[in-house]
Amino acid sequence: MTVLPWLFPALAGFACIGIPALAWARRGRMYAIFTGVALGISMPGLLVSYFRLDAWLATGPPVVRGALEVAFAYAMVALLLHMASMVRARLRSFPVRILVNGPGQTFLAAGTLAGAWLLLLLPVRLGLLAVDAQGALDALRGFDLVPFVLAIFFAITSPRLRRETVDIALGGDGPEAVTRVAVQRHRGPEGPRPGVLRIAQVTDPHLGPWQSIGSLQKTLDGLLARDPDLVLLTGDYLTMEGNGTPGALAKALRPLKNAPGRCFAIFGNHDHEAPEEVRSALESNDVPLLIDAEATVETPSGSVQILGSDYVRKERAAHLEGLCQRFPRRADHLRLLLLHDPQGFDSVPEGEADLVLSGHTHGGQVGLVSLGLDWTFLTRSRWPDHGLFAKGRNRLYVHRGTGFYGFPLRMGVPGEASILEIDRAQA
Repeated sequence: MTVLPWLFPALAGFACIGIPALAWARRGRMYAIFTGVALGISMPGLLVSYFRLDAWLATGPPVVRGALEVAFAYAMVALLLHMASMVRARLRSFPVRILVNGPGQTFLAAGTLAGAWLLLLLPVRLGLLAVDAQGALDALRGFDLVPFVLAIFFAITSPRLRRETVDIALGGDGPEAVTRVAVQRHRGPEGPRPGVLRIAQVTDPHLGPWQSIGSLQKTLDGLLARDPDLVLLTGDYLTMEGNGTPGALAKALRPLKNAPGRCFAIFGNHDHEAPEEVRSALESNDVPLLIDAEATVETPSGSVQILGSDYVRKERAAHLEGLCQRFPRRADHLRLLLLHDPQGFDSVPEGEADLVLSGHTHGGQVGLVSLGLDWTFLTRSRWPDHGLFAKGRNRLYVHRGTGFYGFPLRMGVPGEASILEIDRAQA
């Protein structure tokens, strides 16, 4: 018996015991629980898929079976190294991201998909087994590769952002409950439109393995090249790796120095894990941080009042009502509210925000947006997932995100690099 077929199972068993133990010893209970849960969800799908695929390829060319065994072993080593490195989380070099972080997190995602996929196919396989349809069962073997093909595809496509221009109509009475309303998106050239406010929103960039300093700088440069009147940042700038690399966020946000007086930011939920790092990064790039505060700015389309809400988990209604009372509407100003979590939109007092800008949901993360449909995994949840929503005269735009957190599972919901165009004459 050769060692190679058993290398991946041995590494998987070691990971399930060794990684949580290392995490507990070096970083504490919470990270140990996190690694244990992540591996516990992913490993069953990986192990069952491996043994099924290995048995399927045993009758074929040895080189193909060997390639599978080597690929699983390599990916497991990458996952081990990635999770072990998170004990001392920090941004890694490009070779490490390509050879370790990327393959490791993609493999973890593949295992999560594989477990669900195997359960989905189980009734079909049991039905075929009951009627002794061995030929059909054999034909289904190749379908075990689907989660791994999908995981690789999503690893390649998830970091990409869709460049769009979004036309947002404001004003008018809306429904009594939070409801999705139509929004126009296009990707053509952007010409001058008098009286139109142009906003570049940046949300959830999550500086980390999938969002390097250079990639975020490139995204910001691209948005600024489209000459927005305002650049509004709605939170969640870091990951654990970004938190562990002092000064990285300040460097990544450096292009914003080229837009003085036009940039404003708020905290998201993850920013409360490293508030001083985020605060310092924004200050060093001359970006005001609005923590339950307001700013006013003159734009080519007129005066704008911006309210920035801090992220709170409880008593959102009282928090937002107090914020709006503290900073009442200013005459002849378009009133914008920056609110990281769109779930709070339902608690914004009637008529207190011409437009609320949010992120947090990553657009729903899994859905059919790439096919031109609005449906996502969060469509029926309490969160407005992406796009434009209305309640009364208030409007909400939920940005799909400038990045994402964790392993790459953006499925059918691309990130966006949008310019929002608001016709002041309609507000």
